[in-house]
Amino acid sequence: MKVIVCGAGQVGYNIARYLAHEDNDVVVIDHSNELTRKISDTLDVKAITGFASEPAVLEQAGAADADLLIAVTQADEVNMVACQIAHSLFDITTKIARIRNQGYLDPKWGNLFTRDNMPIDVIISPEREVARAVSSRLRVPGAFETISLVEDKVKLIGVRCEEDCPVVNTPLRQLTQLFPELNALVVGIVRDQNKFIPSGEDQLSAGDGVYLVVDSAHVQRAMSAFGHDEIEARRIVIFGGGNIGLFLAQQIEKEDPTINIKVVEADKTKAETAARNLKRSVVLQGDVLDQEIMEEANVGTAEAVIAVTNDDETNILASLLAKRAGTRRAITLVNNSAFEPIIPSLGIDVLVSPRNITVSTILQHVRRGRIHSVHTLQEGFWELIEAEAMETSSLVGIPLKEASLPEGVLVGAIVRDDKVTMPRGSTVVSANDRVVLFAANESVKQVEQLFSVGLEFF
Repeated sequence: MKVIVCGAGQVGYNIARYLAHEDNDVVVIDHSNELTRKISDTLDVKAITGFASEPAVLEQAGAADADLLIAVTQADEVNMVACQIAHSLFDITTKIARIRNQGYLDPKWGNLFTRDNMPIDVIISPEREVARAVSSRLRVPGAFETISLVEDKVKLIGVRCEEDCPVVNTPLRQLTQLFPELNALVVGIVRDQNKFIPSGEDQLSAGDGVYLVVDSAHVQRAMSAFGHDEIEARRIVIFGGGNIGLFLAQQIEKEDPTINIKVVEADKTKAETAARNLKRSVVLQGDVLDQEIMEEANVGTAEAVIAVTNDDETNILASLLAKRAGTRRAITLVNNSAFEPIIPSLGIDVLVSPRNITVSTILQHVRRGRIHSVHTLQEGFWELIEAEAMETSSLVGIPLKEASLPEGVLVGAIVRDDKVTMPRGSTVVSANDRVVLFAANESVKQVEQLFSVGLEFF
């Protein structure tokens, strides 16, 4: 399939990397010589220097026979015009655009992005996606990752094993004996800088980051089994009242009116905008690193702080100060991937990466057929895939132990008639089952062969 990616920044680069890895014909457009040189030197893609909103540049990129255009430049207007030109002049079937300015997404302009006006098939708002991701993590206290699958019947949760974790030094095969009623399966482990899919003989160690696929009805039981009995936060302080902070506070107000929310924003205009648009939250104008502001926000008694300002260093420092003041849990937004390896050692509980969330969201809309959702984990090291088994799939009709799963691939859960099953070697997949797979990135191509309709695209 031929794909044009407009924008060679962090999101564009990672999307191009994933698509090129799957043997697609990928062309990347960016106005920066430095970025196009970098992407052509490191990826098996064609890179063109120019503005994606110019018809001649899109023509040079091969828009005449492209199947998909993904516009993720830094300018919303360039993204929108690129999609319009792709539709009007080159008849590209599917157009996806990242739009960050919330003014364009106001419901009263709902007719703007229609086929008769500005024909964009999928609009991605990173700010809203990040806010939703943070909200989902709040609902599972103690988890550093939470992803819902199969209409929320299954969840992937990430938990950290502390020194007092009850299952440390226990072979994983014994977990079913220790917790026979627990519908959960360990699918991935991060230990220091090593990441691996475990076998039944592997043991968990203190400090491990553990990924579990679990029946949504058993999440609390699973958290308790791993030593996490934290209560859901009722007092929350949000550092940053921009688009992400505002949308997050609005979402929390809507979901649970009993939660006490305070928002701290340094910019007067943004603080006033947040105050006008929030119903119950208290908005404070001031520097999130100012001791007096922290005291006024009662950070020390907050059960969770969420740092979502536009500055990584501010988010990290504010989170550390809040933890030192007594906050139980810190959720921290970090754009720069260089900070990610050190975050757990600093004592920050949850890292939120807008880039990873945006890439995962775009890939979900790119893939179709029997693939219902795809999520990238650990900088793309793993992929979490939800797929529907077809009758012609080689996975159907035989026990999993005979299915010859590729190395680096694990079936995490099977959902049949709304019942969640954690697979064993004797488990048989039936046609139309929803299957949750956990796969190392290099094994994704082999996963395609398990389904007669693989990881295909529009």
